[in-house]
Amino acid sequence: MDSPAQYTPDDGPSQKVSVSMPAGRIAAVRARVGSRGFSAYVSAAVERQIQRDLLEELLQAKEAEIGAPSPEVEGWASEIFREAEAMAEERDGRQAGKGETGWQGLEAS
Repeated sequence: MDSPAQYTPDDGPSQKVSVSMPAGRIAAVRARVGSRGFSAYVSAAVERQIQRDLLEELLQAKEAEIGAPSPEVEGWASEIFREAEAMAEERDGRQAGKGETGWQGLEAS
């Protein structure tokens, strides 16, 4: 079997791995995507986490290079994130009447 290290994050054959997580989280994923979509769902979640990690690393490097953002920029960024969270909560609220249980008791679409 090939070494996973020789591939880029979106390249190479699929390999089976064992991952431990809380039973409730497993049930929530299965309720959302079914048993056949489980691997794709987890793979997409890992991809998003890698993107977040890389973004955090970039932000830290830029802050080291040019200094911390001004209070005005921090305030603007905080407001943008609050708006994004409100939009996500509104979307989740609209999906609440659809009948399938999703992550943390939210209703799935």
